[in-house]
Amino acid sequence: MHPPEPKEEADRPLADVDRVVHEPARLTILMYLSSFESADFIFLMRVAGLTWGNLSSHLGKLEEVGYVEIEKSFLNKKPHTMIRLSKRGRRALRDYRQTMQRALDRMTH
Repeated sequence: MHPPEPKEEADRPLADVDRVVHEPARLTILMYLSSFESADFIFLMRVAGLTWGNLSSHLGKLEEVGYVEIEKSFLNKKPHTMIRLSKRGRRALRDYRQTMQRALDRMTH
């Protein structure tokens, strides 16, 4: 016997989850950025365990939706990229956490 199919959105606790944030690499990036005012590209690449290309791709998506702000400059004549979590990104991360907590509460009670 199978459980009944969900009839309403309330029966699907993850229906409202932000898919941009939910992706594991992007969630990791956002979580690290939430702990700092800003972080440089190399630091994020190392702590998130991502390759140069993967991090660039994920940061592009996060910047596209306005969750991060990226500032490129030169430091000692070398390219230097700093990333910070935007206000919108902080809200998205907070909302994601609340959505996941509600889903876990519904599923475990």
